[in-house]
Amino acid sequence: MKLHLNDTFNQQLPADSNASNTRRQVFDAAFSFVSPRVPSHPNLLHVADEVAELLGISQAETQSLDFLNLVSGSSVYPDSKPYAMAYAGHQFGNWAGQLGDGRAINLFEILHNNQRWTLQLKGAGETPYSRTADGFAVLRSSIREHLCSEAMYYLGVPTTRSLSLVTTGDKVLRDVLYNGNAAYEDGAVVCRVAPSFIRFGNFQLFAARKDIKNLKTLADYTIQYFYPEITTSGKEKYLQFYQEVVNRTVEMVLDWQRVGFVHGVMNTDNMSILGLTIDYGPYGWLEDYDPDWTPNTTDAEGRRYRFRNQPDIALWNLVQLGNALYPLIEDIASMEQVLNSYSQQFDSQFPILQQQKLGLQAEYDAHFQDELTTLLTASETDMTIFYRNLANLVKTDTSDEALAKITLAFYQPDKIVTTLKTSWLNWMELYLEKIKAEVGSDEERKQAMNTINPKYVLRNYMAQLAIEAAEKEDYTLIDELYTLLKNPYEEQPQYEKWFAKRPDWARHKVGCSMLSCSS
Repeated sequence: MKLHLNDTFNQQLPADSNASNTRRQVFDAAFSFVSPRVPSHPNLLHVADEVAELLGISQAETQSLDFLNLVSGSSVYPDSKPYAMAYAGHQFGNWAGQLGDGRAINLFEILHNNQRWTLQLKGAGETPYSRTADGFAVLRSSIREHLCSEAMYYLGVPTTRSLSLVTTGDKVLRDVLYNGNAAYEDGAVVCRVAPSFIRFGNFQLFAARKDIKNLKTLADYTIQYFYPEITTSGKEKYLQFYQEVVNRTVEMVLDWQRVGFVHGVMNTDNMSILGLTIDYGPYGWLEDYDPDWTPNTTDAEGRRYRFRNQPDIALWNLVQLGNALYPLIEDIASMEQVLNSYSQQFDSQFPILQQQKLGLQAEYDAHFQDELTTLLTASETDMTIFYRNLANLVKTDTSDEALAKITLAFYQPDKIVTTLKTSWLNWMELYLEKIKAEVGSDEERKQAMNTINPKYVLRNYMAQLAIEAAEKEDYTLIDELYTLLKNPYEEQPQYEKWFAKRPDWARHKVGCSMLSCSS
């Protein structure tokens, strides 16, 4: 297996002078060299063939021993120098100081078809940034990350990718709910792929330590390789960089809100400088439309990272990035202008997105949209099914017929009675009036809605079923879900069983409702 290595991060940025793999504070460095731990009995469970193709790896090569050795951490690729990145961050709004890649090891960078990719193993052992953890990952969290990375890509959401999923043959001790009931679980490694894994926190670390020299070096590096369209110099260069990060972050969060995705851990160290969704931990989709839902047990009380809060949290995180970049710009007025553009972009694009989800081209009606949000919340409605089936309405429907077409989305349809039913019928009547006033046929509207409202998303209960089967060494469901989620906007009648609400057994089941960060 011949790969076209082209390392830059570990060649052009300062390395940790201490070569020992001991947990410690690391100064004056962007990374530490560290090798993955060799697993005892690695087994390849799944490969994302299209990601392999991006890297110039053939389907035949993914079945080779060399490939397994690479993506499991069993051997280090010739002439490569794996490393863990140093960064800091705010966790749940509080400054946490140095964090870093505690269980992620970057293998190398590849250039293929003029595109740069970094390969990173998650769960391959401890690094100097592991703090009190062991650097490993378990099968359940690795399945979730592998499937979700690819599901998000095919949904059209900016994201890191996942090349492969491997079990290590080693056991890992974890306390799933942080309640003192630790148990051994199967260890696993995911090979993550992205142009770069640089985060807001990489810049925060240097800025917090007033290491302006390395802050500038990191910014220059990031611009050179990942924002080459920026050709200005001086403070304008970094100001434009800040603006581009804002633009990409807006785009990412809009897509999250569009598909009903809740990240769950929007700490600044989990924010990609490239505007990619990164670090799939306690994520979830709005199964019943609750804007205040968070999938993260750690966030259960404050709900900082709940669905409706994501746009504001992204802005808060961008403020922290701005604080880190300030020494390179030193122009508060211009930086505030960049930050203000976040809300301006979001506030102008979000109503358009809401209209598109409803199949409407007319001017945005805030009251009409607010009423829908109230009804979705009050009725315990599955967001994905509601919007998908709304596309089946036709202009000749009565409000009763229209309501019947979206009834599948209700978790308790027998409770849609009296005042609540009347409110729904009134809303449907208004909606039917709006679509009658639109130019275009019912079929054209349906096709447009079905390109923005997915039919299939990776619901937590689906991932949990795949996890439970895999724990019994049955990996067929991983492949089935992967295949399904590659075409989330298509009907796929052979997979119709997955177009379904969360079953009752999953309502409060661990792994199907809220999850912890334990992985």
